Amino acid sequence: MVETDRDLLLESVVLGHRDRRLAQIGEKVLGERRLTPEDALYLFERADLTYLGLLADYKNRKINGNLAYFVVNVQINPTNVCIYGCRFCAFAVKGRNHPRAYELSTEEILAKVGELYALGGREVHLVGGIPPHWRYEDYLNLLRAIKERYPEVILKAYTAIEVHHMAKLAKKSVKEVLRDLKEAGLAVLPGGGAEIFNEEKRRVIAPHKASAEEYLKVHRAAHELGIPTNITMLYGHVESYADRVEHMTKVRELQDQTGGFQVFIPLKYRPKGTELGGEEASPVEDLKTVAIARLFLDNFKHVKAYWVTLGERIAQLALSYGADDLDGTILEEKIVHAAGTEAALGHAKEKLVSLIREAGKVPAERDTFYRVLRVYS
Repeated sequence: MVETDRDLLLESVVLGHRDRRLAQIGEKVLGERRLTPEDALYLFERADLTYLGLLADYKNRKINGNLAYFVVNVQINPTNVCIYGCRFCAFAVKGRNHPRAYELSTEEILAKVGELYALGGREVHLVGGIPPHWRYEDYLNLLRAIKERYPEVILKAYTAIEVHHMAKLAKKSVKEVLRDLKEAGLAVLPGGGAEIFNEEKRRVIAPHKASAEEYLKVHRAAHELGIPTNITMLYGHVESYADRVEHMTKVRELQDQTGGFQVFIPLKYRPKGTELGGEEASPVEDLKTVAIARLFLDNFKHVKAYWVTLGERIAQLALSYGADDLDGTILEEKIVHAAGTEAALGHAKEKLVSLIREAGKVPAERDTFYRVLRVYS
């Protein structure tokens, strides 16, 4: 039901749109009816940005009010040595002898967690390359070391790709691996590694990585074990609009079944320094993708505008196009910066509060599980 002047304007725009198909899709949104994949594809192909923004912001305000979230966190990338040669990645190197290769020691990682701790933050996002020389116990021992030194931190660690690799490494089932990781301190699975689920395009950009089915199997198993997860979609490379819709449809279907996803994160592809190359998606594509994700993924409370890939200003603008979360302070990030993002490394939380306020939203500091810690009214 429309209530504000903004919503009355929206209703007028929707009902009066000259494209009857867009008007019908808008009526579905206002009536809280589910969009079909065909609806989502039509929005990608035909909807203008103003129309999408009005609808997506309306949908977001119905779910989250005027709040926009952020977290005080650190992202740690333990190593860039990786067995996979993903063509979209400018971060990883194949061997330890590569001139750009690095590997952090456990003490170096603990020092970075200590920096976060001193700022009052508690979320540690741990993700990196998959080195050929790491043993199964190395993954577990790193979590144990962090939790032993800093028991209050929340570990958001290891993508589904890493978990799938561990299962092969240890000759265990995915569920057994997840149980071991949970016992070692894992609290949440991050959403990286999803890339795009269309298998033909997946073979082009990441030919050696786990399949879409294998990736989703890890998330399903995590949900069944009570481990919440995040989920991403890499866009702006060789995929089509239909591929984006296919990806989001698979995500929505699994969320219908398990309810275990916390947030959907559209990740902008950055081509600099990658084997795949290509042109960077435009800001219009960025905002369109965020808005359609909000409209189509009706079983998600949160859609993230990840400032590291989008850049600060487009992420800020995305808060008016359906996004409700900017991620966090991050402090350090190497993967996207290797591919040419111009976003500054690390933010004080005051900077995030300012970005959110400038967007006309109310900043809400959260924890990893989207529990509100403080509202900056």
